[in-house]
Parts: sequence; structure tokens; C-alpha cells
Amino acid sequence: MISEATVSKPLPPSHDRGPASAQPARWSVREVQALLDLPLPELLYQAQTVHRQHHDPTAMELATLLSIKTGGCPEDCAYCPQSVHHDTGVKATKLMTPEDVRAAVRQAREAGAHRFCMGAAWRAPNDRDLDKVVELVRVVKEEGLQACCTLGMLTAQQAQRLAQVGLDYYNHNLDTAPELYGHIITTRDYEDRLQTLRHVREAGIRVCCGGIVGMGESRAGRAALIAQLANLEPYPESVPINQLVKVAGTPLADQPDLDPLEFVRTVAVARITMPKAKVRLSAGRRSMDESTQVLCFVAGANSIFYGDKLLVTGNADVEADRALLQRLGMRTHAAHA
Repeated sequence: MISEATVSKPLPPSHDRGPASAQPARWSVREVQALLDLPLPELLYQAQTVHRQHHDPTAMELATLLSIKTGGCPEDCAYCPQSVHHDTGVKATKLMTPEDVRAAVRQAREAGAHRFCMGAAWRAPNDRDLDKVVELVRVVKEEGLQACCTLGMLTAQQAQRLAQVGLDYYNHNLDTAPELYGHIITTRDYEDRLQTLRHVREAGIRVCCGGIVGMGESRAGRAALIAQLANLEPYPESVPINQLVKVAGTPLADQPDLDPLEFVRTVAVARITMPKAKVRLSAGRRSMDESTQVLCFVAGANSIFYGDKLLVTGNADVEADRALLQRLGMRTHAAHA
């Protein structure tokens, strides 16, 4: 039997570590792991309590992700099929044209998406690449959707250029805990990622930053990742929680599956520690059954990647997503400007 002392009470409002907090409190890895270790009903109760304080629990944000330049990336990320270091059969492509991107944006808008995210397989764009991306951001904005990019590392000047053209969000995931980073990626340092996030913040662009779970890390490793995200000042406005998509030819292709309830726990703790953020179900959602997705929604996930493609891995199709949300009585809503 669980004693009353074992069940912690919901976090008080003073634990709001949001962008509006003047002096954000810090989450220790131990505190985050204590949340992950809670009995699941208690953890979901705390997460739903925090969620309702800051969000409509029946609302879901829809985002679409398009790979505008696939393959040929010089990084050696152990999970990524687009790396030149891994033989996955992914062929490098050129950057998409503004005309093709406009067609994709219109299709996403007609399907109900609120945010359009563009990903390019670069370590870092050069200035000529960025000139072309600037035109693509203009296309997204002209079509009335929020624009997000994930292009790799940025200089301060590049971040300023993207801000000037109206980029709403920049995605740059931390992937995993600092202590585990070298086991997953060796071609860049953790500090490189943090530096890009600083450049994005200083340019006035909102941050989309999360991580990947199921890469062989322990629960303590997941706690360290969430603590790192929650302690960013301020924490990200969007937090994608990705489940490893195992691709033949990558070093993590044979990684054992993560327990689905462990993924739900991760979502719940992300919600508690970053209460005002959009917590997004991202890569790996296609492999989740509906019950797992529903538990994630109860745990505080209020954004999904929506459509038929998530970079080069598949995602749940539009009709299945619509049907599930309708059965749950949930509604979609426009992203906040």
C-alpha cells in the first residue's frame, strides 16, 4: 500500500519556471528523477493538474514537418539515417524550390496544420544556403502559417537574418543528457548546441528544443535530459519529445524498445517542469498504439506532428489523427502568434 507520505502533492504555482518568471528556480536531476519515480497515477495527476493551470486540456496544436534538404549530413548522430557515416539507403537531395515548398505549405494548411517546420540535413548552413532558406521562410509566412526551421548550428548573424524575415521558431534539440552526449554524437560538442540556442534567443526567435528517448539511456539519463531542458533560461516554448525510430544501418538499429509507459512518464515530467511549453509528440509516434498516445495527451502533450512524413521517417496519417482526436472529443486550435 502507498502511504500518504509517499504520494507527493501537486507542485505549487511558485514552481512555475516559465518564460515570464523573473528568477526561474532550478530543477536538480534528483528532483526530476523523483518525479519520474512516482507511481504512475500520481505522476499523471500532477501533470494534468499543472497542464490545466496553463492550457486547455482539450486542445491540440498541429504541426507539419517537411525535409527541404535530405541526406548527406556530415554529422555522425547514431540515430540519424541522413548521416553520411551510416549506410541507410538515404540519398542526398538538393534544397527544395520555393514553388515546391509553397505547394507543401498549402497542403499542410488545408489539412489543418498551424505550424510548418522545415528541416535541412546540414551541420550548419553557409550564408548562400541561408539566403535560400530565407526565401522559403517568406513563403511559409505568406501562406499564413507559423514558420519553424531546423538547419543545424547557427551563427549570431544567421539567427538575426532569420529573425528579420519573421521566423517564429528555431528547432535545435539537445538530444540527450550532457553526460551521454559523446556516446551518441562525436562530431560536435554539447556546448555547440547550447551556443546555437543562445544565438536564437538573442535574435528574438522562440526556441523549439527537446530530445530523444529510447537510445539506451537509463531513467536517470532521461531525468538529466529533462533537467537540462527545464533549466534553460528561459525554458523552450516548444519541447518535442521524440522516441527513437530505429533505422537499419544506424548504430542504434538494434536498440531494445523503450517501455511505452516510460515514454508517458517522460512526457508527464516534461509538462510538470516546463508548464507553459507546448509539449509535442514527435518522432516515433507512428509506432505508438492509440492507448499510449492518449496517455501522453493526459500527461500533458498538447502538440503533435501531423501528416504523412516526419523528415524521412513516417508519421501517423492525417485521417487516423483526425479520427483519434474526434473520438477523444479534442479540438485543434491555431498556434499562438
